Amino acid sequence: MAERSFVEEVKKLRLGDGDVFSGEGILAVTKALLESGVSYVAGYQGAPISHLMDVLADAQDILKENGIRFENSASEATAAATLAASVNYPLRGAITFKATVGTNVASDALANLASGGVKGGALIIVGEDYGEGSSIMQERSHAFAMKSQMWLLDPRPNLPCIVQAVKDGFDLSEASNTPVMLQLRIRACHVHGQFVASDNRRAKFTIKEAMEQPTRDINRIVLPPASFLHEKEKIEQRWPNAVKFIEERQLNEFFADGTDDVGLIVQGGGYNTAIRALEHLGLADVFGESKVPMYVMNVAYPLIESEIVRFCQGKRAVLVLEEGQPNFVEQNISDIVRRHECKVVLHGKDLLPLAGEYNTATMLKGMRAFMEKYGRIEPLPAPKPRVIPMKVETAERPKAQTEVLAAEVKPMSSLDENVHARPPGFCTGCPERPIFTALKLVERELGEHHVSADIGCHLFSILPPFNLGNTTMGYGLGGAGSAALNAESDKRAISVMGDGGFWHNGLTSGIANAVFNRSDNLTIVIDNSYTAATGGQDILSSKAKNQTRSTGHLIEKAARGVGVEWLRTIRRTYDLKTMTATLREALTTKEKGPKVLVAQSECMLNRQRREKGQVRKAVAAGERVVRERFGVDPDTCTGDHSCIRLSGCPSLSIRPNPDTLRTDPVANVMNSCVGCGLCGEVSHAAILCPSFYRAQVVSNPTGWDKFREKTRRGFIGWLQRRDAARRERLAF
Repeated sequence: MAERSFVEEVKKLRLGDGDVFSGEGILAVTKALLESGVSYVAGYQGAPISHLMDVLADAQDILKENGIRFENSASEATAAATLAASVNYPLRGAITFKATVGTNVASDALANLASGGVKGGALIIVGEDYGEGSSIMQERSHAFAMKSQMWLLDPRPNLPCIVQAVKDGFDLSEASNTPVMLQLRIRACHVHGQFVASDNRRAKFTIKEAMEQPTRDINRIVLPPASFLHEKEKIEQRWPNAVKFIEERQLNEFFADGTDDVGLIVQGGGYNTAIRALEHLGLADVFGESKVPMYVMNVAYPLIESEIVRFCQGKRAVLVLEEGQPNFVEQNISDIVRRHECKVVLHGKDLLPLAGEYNTATMLKGMRAFMEKYGRIEPLPAPKPRVIPMKVETAERPKAQTEVLAAEVKPMSSLDENVHARPPGFCTGCPERPIFTALKLVERELGEHHVSADIGCHLFSILPPFNLGNTTMGYGLGGAGSAALNAESDKRAISVMGDGGFWHNGLTSGIANAVFNRSDNLTIVIDNSYTAATGGQDILSSKAKNQTRSTGHLIEKAARGVGVEWLRTIRRTYDLKTMTATLREALTTKEKGPKVLVAQSECMLNRQRREKGQVRKAVAAGERVVRERFGVDPDTCTGDHSCIRLSGCPSLSIRPNPDTLRTDPVANVMNSCVGCGLCGEVSHAAILCPSFYRAQVVSNPTGWDKFREKTRRGFIGWLQRRDAARRERLAF
């Protein structure tokens, strides 16, 4: 079950010629694929393009009507290799994944694809996860495009440009026999807007025809001697064909050209931010009309020399707005203007930060420095001392008002001194939380262990309150990350991976590798039934029945199939005693060989998404519904707060102690509690206090429920009155 359903939005994919399409960038890309006559689409989910996979999954009927094959690939490498269908056949294919990590995983297949070239249009849609809001290391896809001689599109972030870039990408690929990367930045993926739709197109040449009429071209296979000719072919044929197509189709854009002797060069993805910065400087209006010449590169690679020379010719200075390092574009442009002897001064990283995303504030600062340097705007006046009226009281002048300089006012302390840090963490009721709680409890007995972390929700364990995890090397590489730490020792290294990582890469790179090399370490596979971190998509081991996928394949069978002998499965991770005992056994057993612990419980976020709707319907229908809640008895709570330190649940907080003789605040369970019970389990496992209790909240109670509650209250009231009377007698 994906993070959300796109069933309603998918209906827009049926819009025809002349209809106005309104929606999000990702949905617009899907519509553009349908309008381009694509034959097959594959990919692996990951921010910021997860929704593209979810939209395609919800659009199965439309894809079938148009003869389009769609796959949720096992990994990005699988998706990239799928484009092999376009090598020998005039089939248009598209794949998608998160960059740059997805590009790294797919690199072998992509490099071979780029070497041999393609006959049909091959489009790689990468979600460029760079800058503010990113979840990965800060790198860009640009280097890979340059390295493998693949063309890189970076369209302006509005729906008409994005849709056109998809169509141009296929045409460019076919014109130059080269796969094309379409880079969609985070904001481009989620931008909303409109464009005029066209009719959906069925492919002229179908997959069925390709299967019935198999062809081969040995010159397209990456094998000597053909592989030695591929590099020459790239330079002598494919590149010139690409340049010619880009020039003739005018994929790059000129704005306000010839109106000034200074100018800006920006990649398409940074256009909106640049225009916003120019507006702040008074050099563009609210409609995006620039007063400064701009060369917008919707094709980030290859650079078109003729266009750059044309733009720079006759200008005193040009500012290149390229975020991130290395500054590939700036260096390339510098080489072009030098070789063509353009008398222009080139600026870029000298006025802008060397690394990091260029937001409006960053671009504004760099542009201001550039425009001031060349006299296009007046320098900002030096700041004058601010005078702040302040009310003061003295014996001579009660309630008098005086003025002081702003410099004399004591500045506010920084945010980090006033606001507590709030590291990201597990959701309320997350089944992964008790795994790391148990690990902390075991470490109290056995000491700290090296923990090799992995990509996924479980990576939050490296942050407070758990503070576990020494390294993370990539998706499904938790086991491989601890491979070197395998020696005779009193301790075993621990590695962690999720079920998504297990099927993506971990089975071979982690588990099978450990078996082959006779590792004696422990691998914990967290099985929450979904790729929870990417939006809750189904995988091989998902328990949910999927109409278009094969699910229900056990992780345990796969692990035993590659030779694991010591394997334990815990069906309910919230059972803290069992979890703790099993971890202790795995870390202390004398049995040699790799140990695998499969810890199963459904992702609470997905479970709540499914159950909340059912509960609402049941309550509205007048059915009896029971919800479990946990609470803390303030009279019993010691104020130790180990329940919070060992679980970190967002539903656990503190409140003032109702006992005036005790100063420590007591634990409190907020209404967001989902009744997983970990907090109480922690308290008992840590042998601290019995203050936690479990209660049942009943909606639409039956007559029997009301009778029991009335009887219970009456009996408890009688006991309380009797106890009060006893206390009163003793007082006298």
